[in-house]
Amino acid sequence: MASNHTDSRLESLRRQLRRTAELLQGTTVPGGAYRPSDHSPIVGDHDVDGRVVDQYWLNAPFSYAVISYDETESQHRYHAIEPDLDRFESDLLETLYDDVRAPLLYEKRDEPPEEALRQELRRRLQQYGTNIDTATVYRLFYYLYRRFQGFGRLDPLMYDPHIEDISCDGYELPLYIYHDDYQDIESNITFDRDELDNYIIRMAQQSGRHISVGNPIVETTLQDGSRAELALGEEVTPRGSAFTVRKYSDEPFTPIDLLEYGTYSLEQMAYLWMAIEHNKNIVFAGGTASGKTTSMNAISMFIPPRSKLITIEDTRELSLYHDNWLSCVTRERLDEGADVTMYDLLRSSLRHRPEYIIVGEVRGEEAITLFQAMNTGHTTLSTMHADSVQTVINRLENEPINVPRPMVQSLDVLCVQTLARFGGERVRRASTIAEIEGIDQRTGELDYTNAYRWESGSDEFREGTRSLMDEIREERGWSQSELLRELQRRRLVLQFLQERGVNEYQRFTAMVNRYYASPDTVMQRIEEAETDLDTDLDDKSDQQQA
Repeated sequence: MASNHTDSRLESLRRQLRRTAELLQGTTVPGGAYRPSDHSPIVGDHDVDGRVVDQYWLNAPFSYAVISYDETESQHRYHAIEPDLDRFESDLLETLYDDVRAPLLYEKRDEPPEEALRQELRRRLQQYGTNIDTATVYRLFYYLYRRFQGFGRLDPLMYDPHIEDISCDGYELPLYIYHDDYQDIESNITFDRDELDNYIIRMAQQSGRHISVGNPIVETTLQDGSRAELALGEEVTPRGSAFTVRKYSDEPFTPIDLLEYGTYSLEQMAYLWMAIEHNKNIVFAGGTASGKTTSMNAISMFIPPRSKLITIEDTRELSLYHDNWLSCVTRERLDEGADVTMYDLLRSSLRHRPEYIIVGEVRGEEAITLFQAMNTGHTTLSTMHADSVQTVINRLENEPINVPRPMVQSLDVLCVQTLARFGGERVRRASTIAEIEGIDQRTGELDYTNAYRWESGSDEFREGTRSLMDEIREERGWSQSELLRELQRRRLVLQFLQERGVNEYQRFTAMVNRYYASPDTVMQRIEEAETDLDTDLDDKSDQQQA
Protein backbone atom coordinates (compact mmCIF):
# COMPACT_ATOMS: atom_id res chain seq x y z
CA MET A 1 0.00 0.00 0.00
CA ALA A 2 2.80 2.41 0.91
CA SER A 3 4.52 1.66 -2.38
CA ASN A 4 1.34 2.33 -4.39
CA HIS A 5 0.83 5.59 -2.54
CA THR A 6 4.42 6.66 -3.31
CA ASP A 7 4.04 5.77 -7.00
CA SER A 8 0.81 7.73 -7.18
CA ARG A 9 2.42 10.74 -5.52
CA LEU A 10 5.41 10.63 -7.92
CA GLU A 11 3.13 10.35 -10.96
CA SER A 12 1.13 13.32 -9.68
CA LEU A 13 4.36 15.29 -9.31
CA ARG A 14 5.38 14.43 -12.89
CA ARG A 15 2.03 15.68 -14.22
CA GLN A 16 2.41 18.86 -12.18
CA LEU A 17 5.91 19.42 -13.54
CA ARG A 18 4.78 18.84 -17.13
CA ARG A 19 1.92 21.33 -16.71
CA THR A 20 4.30 23.84 -15.15
CA ALA A 21 6.75 23.35 -18.00
CA GLU A 22 4.03 24.10 -20.55
CA LEU A 23 3.14 27.32 -18.71
CA LEU A 24 6.74 28.43 -18.13
CA GLN A 25 8.44 27.79 -21.44
CA GLY A 26 11.86 29.42 -21.45
CA THR A 27 12.38 29.18 -17.69
CA THR A 28 16.12 29.10 -17.00
CA VAL A 29 18.04 26.98 -14.50
CA PRO A 30 20.95 28.54 -12.60
CA GLY A 31 24.26 27.56 -14.18
CA GLY A 32 27.94 28.09 -13.66
CA ALA A 33 30.17 27.14 -10.77
CA TYR A 34 28.98 27.08 -7.19
CA ARG A 35 30.48 29.95 -5.18
CA PRO A 36 30.03 29.85 -1.39
CA SER A 37 30.33 33.65 -1.19
CA ASP A 38 27.45 34.18 -3.66
CA HIS A 39 25.18 31.17 -3.10
CA SER A 40 23.44 29.63 -0.12
CA PRO A 41 25.14 26.60 1.53
CA ILE A 42 24.66 23.20 -0.09
CA VAL A 43 25.01 21.38 3.23
CA GLY A 44 24.13 23.04 6.49
CA ASP A 45 25.15 22.67 10.13
CA HIS A 46 23.91 19.65 12.05
CA ASP A 47 23.53 19.07 15.75
CA VAL A 48 25.09 15.82 16.96
CA ASP A 49 24.93 13.96 20.25
CA GLY A 50 27.97 14.36 22.46
CA ARG A 51 30.92 16.73 22.44
CA VAL A 52 32.36 17.57 19.00
CA VAL A 53 36.08 16.67 18.95
CA ASP A 54 36.80 16.85 15.22
CA GLN A 55 35.23 18.14 12.02
CA TYR A 56 36.52 18.14 8.43
CA TRP A 57 35.34 18.13 4.82
CA LEU A 58 34.91 14.86 2.97
CA ASN A 59 33.63 15.90 -0.46
CA ALA A 60 33.52 19.69 -0.31
CA PRO A 61 31.12 21.43 -0.59
CA PHE A 62 28.71 18.49 -0.37
CA SER A 63 29.61 16.44 2.72
CA TYR A 64 31.71 16.61 5.86
CA ALA A 65 32.50 14.49 8.89
CA VAL A 66 31.88 15.26 12.54
CA ILE A 67 33.50 13.15 15.27
CA SER A 68 31.72 13.40 18.61
CA TYR A 69 32.51 11.93 22.03
CA ASP A 70 29.85 10.56 24.35
CA GLU A 71 31.01 11.12 27.92
CA THR A 72 28.42 8.70 29.34
CA GLU A 73 29.34 5.82 27.03
CA SER A 74 33.02 6.81 26.84
CA GLN A 75 33.10 6.33 23.10
CA HIS A 76 33.46 8.30 19.87
CA ARG A 77 30.88 8.42 17.10
CA TYR A 78 31.30 9.26 13.43
CA HIS A 79 28.68 11.44 11.71
CA ALA A 80 28.65 11.72 7.91
CA ILE A 81 26.79 14.97 7.16
CA GLU A 82 25.16 15.34 3.73
CA PRO A 83 22.73 17.91 2.23
CA ASP A 84 19.16 17.95 3.54
CA LEU A 85 16.28 17.92 1.04
CA ASP A 86 12.79 19.26 1.72
CA ARG A 87 9.65 17.43 0.56
CA PHE A 88 9.55 19.08 -2.88
CA GLU A 89 13.28 18.46 -3.50
CA SER A 90 12.96 14.81 -2.46
CA ASP A 91 10.04 14.27 -4.83
CA LEU A 92 11.86 16.11 -7.59
CA LEU A 93 14.93 13.91 -7.05
CA GLU A 94 12.85 10.71 -7.40
CA THR A 95 11.46 12.00 -10.69
CA LEU A 96 14.93 12.87 -11.91
CA TYR A 97 16.23 9.37 -11.04
CA ASP A 98 13.84 7.89 -13.58
CA ASP A 99 14.07 10.58 -16.24
CA VAL A 100 17.86 11.01 -16.21
CA ARG A 101 18.78 7.34 -15.98
CA ALA A 102 17.67 6.22 -19.45
CA PRO A 103 19.51 8.91 -21.46
CA LEU A 104 22.70 8.30 -19.51
CA LEU A 105 22.48 4.55 -20.10
CA TYR A 106 21.40 4.38 -23.73
CA GLU A 107 22.52 7.60 -25.44
CA LYS A 108 26.04 7.69 -26.81
CA ARG A 109 27.93 10.65 -25.36
CA ASP A 110 31.43 12.01 -25.88
CA GLU A 111 31.73 13.99 -22.66
CA PRO A 112 32.85 12.49 -19.30
CA PRO A 113 30.08 10.91 -17.15
CA GLU A 114 30.07 13.77 -14.65
CA GLU A 115 29.59 16.39 -17.36
CA ALA A 116 26.96 14.24 -19.11
CA LEU A 117 24.99 14.03 -15.87
CA ARG A 118 25.31 17.77 -15.32
CA GLN A 119 23.99 18.54 -18.80
CA GLU A 120 21.13 16.06 -18.54
CA LEU A 121 20.12 17.47 -15.15
CA ARG A 122 19.99 21.01 -16.49
CA ARG A 123 18.01 19.89 -19.53
CA ARG A 124 15.40 18.12 -17.42
CA LEU A 125 15.05 20.97 -14.96
CA GLN A 126 14.49 23.38 -17.86
CA GLN A 127 11.81 21.06 -19.26
CA TYR A 128 10.11 20.96 -15.87
CA GLY A 129 10.22 24.75 -15.64
CA THR A 130 11.33 24.60 -12.01
CA ASN A 131 12.24 27.74 -10.12
CA ILE A 132 15.15 26.68 -7.89
CA ASP A 133 18.39 28.30 -6.77
CA THR A 134 21.96 27.27 -7.52
CA ALA A 135 22.48 25.44 -4.21
CA THR A 136 19.41 23.26 -4.87
CA VAL A 137 20.69 22.36 -8.34
CA TYR A 138 23.96 21.21 -6.80
CA ARG A 139 22.17 19.26 -4.07
CA LEU A 140 20.21 17.38 -6.72
CA PHE A 141 23.37 16.82 -8.74
CA TYR A 142 25.14 15.44 -5.66
CA TYR A 143 22.49 12.79 -4.99
CA LEU A 144 22.19 11.85 -8.68
CA TYR A 145 25.94 11.47 -9.01
CA ARG A 146 26.12 9.56 -5.72
CA ARG A 147 23.59 7.06 -7.06
CA PHE A 148 24.77 6.65 -10.66
CA GLN A 149 28.54 7.11 -10.40
CA GLY A 150 29.33 6.94 -6.69
CA PHE A 151 28.80 4.54 -3.80
CA GLY A 152 25.30 5.51 -2.68
CA ARG A 153 24.97 5.72 1.10
CA LEU A 154 28.69 4.94 1.50
CA ASP A 155 29.81 7.81 -0.71
CA PRO A 156 30.90 10.27 2.02
CA LEU A 157 32.83 7.51 3.82
CA MET A 158 34.68 6.58 0.63
CA TYR A 159 35.98 10.16 0.43
CA ASP A 160 37.47 10.03 3.93
CA PRO A 161 41.23 9.32 3.69
CA HIS A 162 41.30 8.46 7.41
CA ILE A 163 38.99 5.45 6.99
CA GLU A 164 40.52 2.05 6.23
CA ASP A 165 37.56 -0.34 6.63
CA ILE A 166 33.76 0.01 6.54
CA SER A 167 31.64 -2.77 8.10
CA CYS A 168 27.90 -3.43 7.95
CA ASP A 169 26.74 -6.29 10.21
CA GLY A 170 23.06 -6.50 9.29
CA TYR A 171 19.69 -4.78 8.94
CA GLU A 172 19.05 -1.58 10.91
CA LEU A 173 22.51 -1.78 12.51
CA PRO A 174 24.92 1.18 12.43
CA LEU A 175 27.91 0.87 10.15
CA TYR A 176 31.28 0.66 11.88
CA ILE A 177 34.45 2.14 10.45
CA TYR A 178 38.13 1.80 11.27
CA HIS A 179 39.52 5.33 11.54
CA ASP A 180 43.23 6.19 11.62
CA ASP A 181 42.81 8.40 14.69
CA TYR A 182 39.84 6.89 16.53
CA GLN A 183 40.12 3.19 15.59
CA ASP A 184 36.80 1.25 15.57
CA ILE A 185 33.98 3.76 15.71
CA GLU A 186 30.22 3.65 15.19
CA SER A 187 28.73 5.80 12.43
CA ASN A 188 25.32 7.39 11.90
CA ILE A 189 24.61 5.35 8.74
CA THR A 190 22.19 2.39 8.75
CA PHE A 191 20.32 0.36 6.09
CA ASP A 192 16.83 -1.10 6.35
CA ARG A 193 16.14 -4.61 4.99
CA ASP A 194 15.18 -3.87 1.37
CA GLU A 195 17.67 -1.04 1.07
CA LEU A 196 20.57 -3.21 2.26
CA ASP A 197 19.66 -6.21 0.11
CA ASN A 198 19.41 -3.98 -2.97
CA TYR A 199 22.68 -2.27 -2.09
CA ILE A 200 24.53 -5.61 -1.81
CA ILE A 201 23.15 -6.77 -5.18
CA ARG A 202 24.06 -3.45 -6.80
CA MET A 203 27.66 -3.57 -5.47
CA ALA A 204 28.09 -7.07 -6.89
CA GLN A 205 26.57 -6.16 -10.28
CA GLN A 206 28.65 -2.99 -10.66
CA SER A 207 31.82 -5.02 -10.16
CA GLY A 208 30.74 -7.68 -12.66
CA ARG A 209 29.81 -10.37 -10.11
CA HIS A 210 26.62 -12.28 -9.35
CA ILE A 211 25.18 -12.69 -5.86
CA SER A 212 21.94 -14.46 -4.96
CA VAL A 213 20.31 -16.60 -2.27
CA GLY A 214 21.87 -19.62 -3.97
CA ASN A 215 25.30 -17.95 -4.08
CA PRO A 216 25.15 -15.63 -1.05
CA ILE A 217 28.86 -14.88 -0.49
CA VAL A 218 30.98 -12.93 -2.97
CA GLU A 219 34.42 -11.37 -2.73
CA THR A 220 34.96 -8.64 -5.27
CA THR A 221 36.75 -5.44 -6.21
CA LEU A 222 34.76 -2.20 -6.45
CA GLN A 223 35.15 0.33 -9.24
CA ASP A 224 37.77 2.33 -7.32
CA GLY A 225 39.86 -0.75 -6.49
CA SER A 226 38.54 -1.24 -2.94
CA ARG A 227 38.03 -4.83 -1.78
CA ALA A 228 34.55 -5.89 -0.70
CA GLU A 229 33.26 -9.03 1.00
CA LEU A 230 29.50 -9.34 0.46
CA ALA A 231 26.90 -11.59 2.10
CA LEU A 232 23.24 -11.59 0.99
CA GLY A 233 20.27 -12.54 3.15
CA GLU A 234 20.11 -14.28 6.53
CA GLU A 235 21.26 -17.82 5.77
CA VAL A 236 24.96 -17.24 6.37
CA THR A 237 24.68 -13.96 8.31
CA PRO A 238 21.63 -14.32 10.65
CA ARG A 239 21.33 -10.59 11.36
CA GLY A 240 20.83 -9.87 7.67
CA SER A 241 22.86 -8.95 4.63
CA ALA A 242 26.35 -7.75 5.48
CA PHE A 243 29.45 -6.34 3.86
CA THR A 244 32.97 -5.19 4.64
CA VAL A 245 34.79 -2.75 2.38
CA ARG A 246 38.57 -2.53 2.57
CA LYS A 247 39.30 0.84 1.01
CA TYR A 248 41.79 1.22 -1.79
CA SER A 249 44.20 4.14 -1.58
CA ASP A 250 44.99 6.14 -4.72
CA GLU A 251 48.25 7.10 -3.01
CA PRO A 252 49.82 3.85 -1.79
CA PHE A 253 52.14 3.86 1.19
CA THR A 254 55.83 4.29 0.44
CA PRO A 255 58.83 3.21 2.54
CA ILE A 256 58.85 6.78 3.88
CA ASP A 257 55.30 6.30 5.21
CA LEU A 258 56.38 3.06 6.92
CA LEU A 259 59.23 4.97 8.55
CA GLU A 260 56.91 7.76 9.66
CA TYR A 261 54.48 5.30 11.24
CA GLY A 262 57.33 3.43 12.94
CA THR A 263 56.54 0.14 11.22
CA TYR A 264 60.19 -0.19 10.20
CA SER A 265 63.40 1.61 11.19
CA LEU A 266 65.90 3.28 8.86
CA GLU A 267 68.32 0.37 9.33
CA GLN A 268 65.64 -2.19 8.48
CA MET A 269 64.54 -0.25 5.42
CA ALA A 270 68.11 0.01 4.09
CA TYR A 271 68.48 -3.75 4.73
CA LEU A 272 65.32 -4.52 2.73
CA TRP A 273 66.40 -2.17 -0.06
CA MET A 274 69.63 -4.12 -0.40
CA ALA A 275 67.72 -7.43 -0.31
CA ILE A 276 65.30 -6.36 -3.06
CA GLU A 277 68.02 -5.04 -5.34
CA HIS A 278 70.06 -8.23 -4.95
CA ASN A 279 67.17 -10.55 -5.85
CA LYS A 280 66.35 -12.00 -2.43
CA ASN A 281 62.98 -13.74 -1.96
CA ILE A 282 60.79 -12.15 0.72
CA VAL A 283 57.51 -13.12 2.39
CA PHE A 284 55.52 -10.64 4.50
CA ALA A 285 53.43 -12.43 7.14
CA GLY A 286 51.00 -11.25 9.79
CA GLY A 287 47.43 -11.33 11.01
CA THR A 288 44.45 -9.48 9.59
CA ALA A 289 45.03 -5.70 9.30
CA SER A 290 48.70 -6.03 10.31
CA GLY A 291 49.71 -4.15 7.15
CA LYS A 292 51.58 -6.93 5.35
CA THR A 293 50.20 -6.14 1.87
CA THR A 294 50.80 -2.42 2.43
CA SER A 295 54.42 -3.11 3.38
CA MET A 296 54.99 -5.44 0.44
CA ASN A 297 53.64 -2.81 -1.94
CA ALA A 298 55.88 -0.17 -0.40
CA ILE A 299 59.04 -2.29 -0.37
CA SER A 300 58.48 -3.26 -4.02
CA MET A 301 59.20 0.39 -4.89
CA PHE A 302 62.87 -0.54 -4.45
CA ILE A 303 62.72 -2.85 -7.51
CA PRO A 304 65.21 -1.54 -10.12
CA PRO A 305 63.41 0.56 -12.75
CA ARG A 306 63.86 -1.53 -15.90
CA SER A 307 63.32 -4.95 -14.32
CA LYS A 308 60.33 -6.90 -15.67
CA LEU A 309 57.74 -7.19 -12.92
CA ILE A 310 54.54 -9.27 -12.73
CA THR A 311 51.94 -9.00 -9.96
CA ILE A 312 49.34 -11.71 -9.31
CA GLU A 313 46.36 -11.05 -7.03
CA ASP A 314 42.86 -12.27 -6.17
CA THR A 315 41.65 -8.70 -5.80
CA ARG A 316 43.57 -5.69 -7.04
CA GLU A 317 45.47 -4.02 -4.20
CA LEU A 318 48.98 -3.37 -5.46
CA SER A 319 49.80 -0.03 -7.05
CA LEU A 320 53.28 0.48 -8.45
CA TYR A 321 55.07 3.22 -10.34
CA HIS A 322 57.01 0.90 -12.62
CA ASP A 323 57.21 1.05 -16.41
CA ASN A 324 57.75 -2.67 -17.14
CA TRP A 325 54.87 -4.01 -15.02
CA LEU A 326 52.25 -6.61 -15.95
CA SER A 327 49.32 -6.77 -13.50
CA CYS A 328 47.27 -10.02 -13.33
CA VAL A 329 44.05 -10.66 -11.40
CA THR A 330 42.22 -13.98 -10.93
CA ARG A 331 38.72 -14.55 -12.31
CA GLU A 332 35.89 -16.76 -11.15
CA ARG A 333 33.77 -18.61 -13.70
CA LEU A 334 31.44 -16.41 -15.71
CA ASP A 335 28.66 -18.23 -17.66
CA GLU A 336 30.46 -20.90 -19.71
CA GLY A 337 33.95 -19.54 -19.09
CA ALA A 338 36.56 -21.20 -16.91
CA ASP A 339 38.01 -20.03 -13.62
CA VAL A 340 41.38 -18.33 -13.87
CA THR A 341 43.11 -19.12 -10.59
CA MET A 342 46.23 -17.76 -8.98
CA TYR A 343 47.91 -21.05 -9.88
CA ASP A 344 46.98 -20.53 -13.56
CA LEU A 345 48.29 -16.97 -13.54
CA LEU A 346 51.52 -17.94 -11.82
CA ARG A 347 52.24 -20.72 -14.30
CA SER A 348 51.47 -18.36 -17.18
CA SER A 349 53.61 -15.59 -15.70
CA LEU A 350 56.74 -17.74 -15.87
CA ARG A 351 56.43 -17.76 -19.68
CA HIS A 352 56.67 -13.95 -19.64
CA ARG A 353 60.26 -14.25 -18.36
CA PRO A 354 59.79 -11.93 -15.35
CA GLU A 355 62.65 -10.91 -13.09
CA TYR A 356 60.37 -10.16 -10.13
CA ILE A 357 57.06 -11.87 -9.29
CA ILE A 358 54.75 -10.43 -6.62
CA VAL A 359 51.94 -12.71 -5.43
CA GLY A 360 49.19 -11.08 -3.37
CA GLU A 361 48.82 -13.98 -0.92
CA VAL A 362 50.08 -17.57 -0.82
CA ARG A 363 47.51 -20.04 0.49
CA GLY A 364 47.22 -23.05 -1.85
CA GLU A 365 48.66 -25.00 -4.74
CA GLU A 366 50.20 -21.89 -6.28
CA ALA A 367 52.84 -21.99 -3.51
CA ILE A 368 54.63 -24.94 -5.15
CA THR A 369 54.92 -23.02 -8.40
CA LEU A 370 56.05 -19.92 -6.51
CA PHE A 371 58.86 -21.82 -4.80
CA GLN A 372 59.78 -23.48 -8.07
CA ALA A 373 60.12 -19.98 -9.50
CA MET A 374 62.46 -19.08 -6.62
CA ASN A 375 64.61 -22.12 -7.45
CA THR A 376 64.86 -21.13 -11.12
CA GLY A 377 66.18 -17.63 -10.53
CA HIS A 378 63.01 -15.52 -10.28
CA THR A 379 62.83 -13.09 -7.39
CA THR A 380 59.50 -13.33 -5.55
CA LEU A 381 57.61 -11.32 -2.97
CA SER A 382 54.42 -12.52 -1.34
CA THR A 383 52.25 -12.38 1.78
CA MET A 384 50.82 -15.00 4.15
CA HIS A 385 48.43 -15.08 7.08
CA ALA A 386 50.63 -16.18 10.01
CA ASP A 387 51.71 -14.55 13.26
CA SER A 388 55.24 -15.94 13.70
CA VAL A 389 58.19 -17.33 11.76
CA GLN A 390 57.48 -20.88 12.91
CA THR A 391 53.81 -20.57 11.95
CA VAL A 392 54.82 -19.51 8.43
CA ILE A 393 57.12 -22.53 8.11
CA ASN A 394 54.44 -24.88 9.45
CA ARG A 395 51.84 -23.51 7.03
CA LEU A 396 54.18 -23.84 4.07
CA GLU A 397 55.11 -27.44 4.88
CA ASN A 398 51.64 -28.75 5.71
CA GLU A 399 48.14 -28.97 4.19
CA PRO A 400 46.90 -27.40 2.02
CA ILE A 401 50.13 -25.73 0.79
CA ASN A 402 52.57 -28.67 1.12
CA VAL A 403 55.84 -27.12 -0.03
CA PRO A 404 58.70 -29.65 0.45
CA ARG A 405 61.21 -28.54 3.08
CA PRO A 406 64.16 -28.41 0.64
CA MET A 407 62.16 -25.89 -1.43
CA VAL A 408 61.22 -23.73 1.56
CA GLN A 409 64.89 -22.97 2.13
CA SER A 410 64.80 -20.98 -1.14
CA LEU A 411 63.07 -18.26 0.88
CA ASP A 412 65.60 -15.66 2.02
CA VAL A 413 63.76 -13.15 4.24
CA LEU A 414 60.60 -13.41 6.31
CA CYS A 415 59.04 -10.20 7.70
CA VAL A 416 56.42 -10.84 10.38
CA GLN A 417 54.19 -7.86 11.17
CA THR A 418 51.80 -7.33 14.04
CA LEU A 419 48.98 -4.97 14.99
CA ALA A 420 49.75 -4.10 18.62
CA ARG A 421 49.00 -1.51 21.25
CA PHE A 422 51.64 0.94 22.43
CA GLY A 423 51.07 4.12 24.38
CA GLY A 424 47.31 3.62 24.27
CA GLU A 425 47.23 3.48 20.47
CA ARG A 426 47.16 0.68 17.94
CA VAL A 427 50.39 0.48 15.98
CA ARG A 428 51.74 -1.72 13.20
CA ARG A 429 55.24 -3.04 13.72
CA ALA A 430 57.63 -5.45 12.03
CA SER A 431 57.88 -7.76 15.03
CA THR A 432 60.53 -9.97 13.39
CA ILE A 433 62.70 -9.90 10.29
CA ALA A 434 64.14 -13.40 9.97
CA GLU A 435 66.61 -14.97 7.55
CA ILE A 436 66.03 -18.56 6.43
CA GLU A 437 69.40 -20.29 6.65
CA GLY A 438 68.69 -23.82 5.41
CA ILE A 439 68.12 -27.28 6.83
CA ASP A 440 69.96 -28.27 10.02
CA GLN A 441 71.90 -31.42 9.17
CA ARG A 442 71.56 -32.78 12.73
CA THR A 443 67.84 -32.25 13.32
CA GLY A 444 66.50 -32.00 9.76
CA GLU A 445 64.56 -28.87 10.79
CA LEU A 446 64.59 -25.57 8.93
CA ASP A 447 66.97 -23.10 10.56
CA TYR A 448 66.42 -19.36 10.76
CA THR A 449 67.94 -16.40 12.58
CA ASN A 450 66.46 -13.07 13.61
CA ALA A 451 68.05 -10.18 11.75
CA TYR A 452 65.83 -7.70 13.64
CA ARG A 453 63.33 -7.99 16.45
CA TRP A 454 60.85 -5.50 17.89
CA GLU A 455 60.90 -4.91 21.65
CA SER A 456 57.29 -4.14 22.59
CA GLY A 457 58.15 -2.68 26.00
CA SER A 458 60.40 0.08 24.64
CA ASP A 459 59.04 0.21 21.06
CA GLU A 460 62.56 -0.27 19.70
CA PHE A 461 64.08 -2.54 17.08
CA ARG A 462 67.01 -4.72 18.10
CA GLU A 463 69.56 -5.91 15.56
CA GLY A 464 70.53 -9.57 15.45
CA THR A 465 72.48 -11.78 13.04
CA ARG A 466 72.44 -10.55 9.44
CA SER A 467 74.12 -13.24 7.36
CA LEU A 468 72.28 -12.06 4.25
CA MET A 469 74.38 -8.92 4.08
CA ASP A 470 77.55 -11.04 4.09
CA GLU A 471 76.07 -13.08 1.26
CA ILE A 472 75.46 -9.91 -0.75
CA ARG A 473 78.96 -8.68 0.06
CA GLU A 474 80.45 -11.88 -1.37
CA GLU A 475 78.23 -11.71 -4.48
CA ARG A 476 79.36 -8.15 -5.17
CA GLY A 477 83.00 -8.73 -4.28
CA TRP A 478 82.86 -5.96 -1.67
CA SER A 479 84.98 -5.64 1.40
CA GLN A 480 83.24 -5.33 4.77
CA SER A 481 83.87 -1.59 4.79
CA GLU A 482 82.35 -1.23 1.30
CA LEU A 483 79.23 -3.12 2.45
CA LEU A 484 78.84 -0.90 5.51
CA ARG A 485 79.42 2.19 3.37
CA GLU A 486 76.65 1.16 0.96
CA LEU A 487 74.20 0.48 3.81
CA GLN A 488 75.05 3.86 5.32
CA ARG A 489 74.50 5.64 2.00
CA ARG A 490 71.04 4.13 1.65
CA ARG A 491 70.15 5.06 5.21
CA LEU A 492 71.17 8.65 4.42
CA VAL A 493 69.05 8.70 1.25
CA LEU A 494 66.00 7.43 3.14
CA GLN A 495 66.58 9.81 6.03
CA PHE A 496 66.94 12.73 3.61
CA LEU A 497 63.65 11.84 1.87
CA GLN A 498 61.90 11.35 5.22
CA GLU A 499 63.05 14.73 6.55
CA ARG A 500 61.72 16.41 3.39
CA GLY A 501 58.43 14.51 3.39
CA VAL A 502 58.96 12.79 0.02
CA ASN A 503 56.17 10.22 0.42
CA GLU A 504 54.29 10.46 -2.89
CA TYR A 505 54.93 7.14 -4.57
CA GLN A 506 55.78 8.54 -8.02
CA ARG A 507 58.24 11.01 -6.54
CA PHE A 508 59.76 8.49 -4.15
CA THR A 509 60.25 5.89 -6.89
CA ALA A 510 61.81 8.53 -9.16
CA MET A 511 64.30 9.36 -6.38
CA VAL A 512 65.23 5.70 -5.91
CA ASN A 513 65.66 5.29 -9.67
CA ARG A 514 68.01 8.26 -9.73
CA TYR A 515 70.10 6.61 -7.04
CA TYR A 516 70.34 3.47 -9.18
CA ALA A 517 71.36 5.56 -12.20
CA SER A 518 73.92 7.79 -10.46
CA PRO A 519 74.44 7.12 -6.74
CA ASP A 520 77.46 9.42 -6.45
CA THR A 521 75.47 12.34 -7.88
CA VAL A 522 72.61 11.76 -5.44
CA MET A 523 74.97 11.50 -2.48
CA GLN A 524 76.74 14.67 -3.55
CA ARG A 525 73.44 16.57 -3.57
CA ILE A 526 72.56 15.21 -0.14
CA GLU A 527 75.94 16.08 1.30
CA GLU A 528 75.60 19.59 -0.03
CA ALA A 529 72.18 19.70 1.70
CA GLU A 530 70.60 21.56 -1.19
CA THR A 531 66.91 22.16 -0.71
CA ASP A 532 66.17 21.99 -4.44
CA LEU A 533 67.20 18.36 -4.76
CA ASP A 534 64.37 17.54 -7.16
CA THR A 535 65.35 20.22 -9.65
CA ASP A 536 69.05 19.45 -9.47
CA LEU A 537 68.56 15.77 -10.07
CA ASP A 538 66.06 16.34 -12.86
CA ASP A 539 68.51 18.67 -14.57
CA LYS A 540 71.30 16.14 -14.14
CA SER A 541 69.12 13.37 -15.55
CA ASP A 542 68.18 15.51 -18.55
CA GLN A 543 71.85 16.29 -19.21
CA GLN A 544 72.75 12.60 -19.11
CA GLN A 545 69.96 11.72 -21.54
CA ALA A 546 71.03 14.51 -23.88
